[in-house]
Amino acid sequence: MIADLLLVIGAYLLGSVSSAIIVCRLMGLPDPRTQGSSNPGATNVLRIGGKRAGAITLLGDGLKGLIPMLVGQLLDAGPGLLAATGLAVFLGHLYPVFFGFRGGKGVATALGVQFGLYWPIGLTVAAIWLVVAKLLKISSVSGLVSMALAPVVVWIFRPEPLLIWMQLLISLSLFWRHRSNIRNLMSGAEAKLTDPEKRP
Repeated sequence: MIADLLLVIGAYLLGSVSSAIIVCRLMGLPDPRTQGSSNPGATNVLRIGGKRAGAITLLGDGLKGLIPMLVGQLLDAGPGLLAATGLAVFLGHLYPVFFGFRGGKGVATALGVQFGLYWPIGLTVAAIWLVVAKLLKISSVSGLVSMALAPVVVWIFRPEPLLIWMQLLISLSLFWRHRSNIRNLMSGAEAKLTDPEKRP
């Protein structure tokens, strides 16, 4: 029981480490919470600091979702503990205790959780993201479509109810965090990945 609790708490604390803010500080870039979309995530860092900064941020956010899930797998955690761990690291990213509970929108961290749960899940969701991004070139749409389909992907590969509920909660939270992007999409104001002068 203590080990289970430590895993969940550790997952939340790791999720609370904001890759975007740390990368921007180390690379001498502005605080991503005050620039562009004001979102401390990989897409905003890409617009602020370029491809290298954006890629490092993406990798960091993905790894912090992946690592706790892999630890859970090594500890032979059941579906309930894996679900709690995935939710904890995702909520840590959204509401980081180290950065005033002002975090990112969660796509990369959610993808890390999915890879850690079962790599075909992560690979399938990532493929959906890439296809939509290639076709529409809008990061928010890619994230929303891939995460909308993610519960179905989990159901196909790991049909345990608690894991499906975990992904449903992650997807719903992600949609809530993207509500400004959804408004921009409806008004035609959402930025494309190839359109740096617009801000999502």
